[in-house]
Amino acid sequence: MDPETLRADIPALDDATYLNTGASGPSPERVVEAAEAALERHEYEAHATENPYVSAAELFDDARERLAAHLDTDPSSVALTQSTTDGVNRIATAIDWEPGDVVVRTDVEHAAGVLPWRRLRDSHGVRTRVVPTTGGRIDRAAYREAVADARLVCLSALTWTHGTRLPVADLVDEAHDAGAEVLVDAVQVPGQAPMPVESWGADYVAAAGHKWLCGPWGAGFLYVDPDAAERLEPLQVGYRSVRDPEGAGYEFHPGARRLEVGTVSPGPHAGLMEALDVVEEVGLDAIRDRIDALTERFVDGLADDRLLGPDTPESGLVAFESDDPEALVAGLRERGVVVRALPTGAVRASFHVFNTAEDVERLLTAMADVEN
Repeated sequence: MDPETLRADIPALDDATYLNTGASGPSPERVVEAAEAALERHEYEAHATENPYVSAAELFDDARERLAAHLDTDPSSVALTQSTTDGVNRIATAIDWEPGDVVVRTDVEHAAGVLPWRRLRDSHGVRTRVVPTTGGRIDRAAYREAVADARLVCLSALTWTHGTRLPVADLVDEAHDAGAEVLVDAVQVPGQAPMPVESWGADYVAAAGHKWLCGPWGAGFLYVDPDAAERLEPLQVGYRSVRDPEGAGYEFHPGARRLEVGTVSPGPHAGLMEALDVVEEVGLDAIRDRIDALTERFVDGLADDRLLGPDTPESGLVAFESDDPEALVAGLRERGVVVRALPTGAVRASFHVFNTAEDVERLLTAMADVEN
């Protein structure tokens, strides 16, 4: 599939110049249709012709296998969640914390990588140590010092504030050498770059399909290293997390499935499987080439002193300075251009494969109109 065909299948692009995929990617019609078809089959047919629980379980098995193929791992290492935040919390609440345990995070983590540790501070006496970054680059010396006595490290594979790629495998190795586990927030990766979970070596990787995969909301996923899975004691338990839900006791499934719980809609993960098909039909190489061309065009049209990320963007996320981010974003929306303001005091534009050179020019022209 070429980018133009994909663009024609995304209705949201008819009404706006959409440059906010880093927050939420607009779904193609075929993705929504796949989610709707799964929901209709479940609600209209499965109740009468088969056990709806069995039908849903089969779809969830398919989703794990489909995700495992995309991530180049085993289905037993994949758990289905509702979002990245959901996945992070499932890990956070399944670790046997002791008072004084240390969690290390960077200073550019999303709320998903910040709030769970604050909660553990209040409930278990867990301490958080924050590693500084500069321009989206992690201070490696400060990182090595911070992880020396840590229990867990939480970091993003691709920073949502600057669009920089962190050296995940190297950071994981250093944490493991110090005896710490690693949880990676990778939500900005799938759909615009490979996601080599096993090569990264992390114990846990949380992500979701509603950004660069352009899947529906409600379809998240977790990669869990097999050895790490056996160390987890999930706080929540349900029929999907145990071997025999009707037995006298309970025994968690081996691997990542112990982190799944109970009844959820099959629709979102059906849509996610279709979204994976779309991305693979377009091809990650084509996506990368298109994103590189668009970000280069935008950076060339932006004043040099406004760019907050690297001079050559490393992803489709490009952050830049603004005297009044909220006013600029509002003004752009009035002109049909959608970007977002960041809590860092910056504005961020997201360029995906369905965007065009004309989209970039509309953004630059609208920015000049609002600011002058």
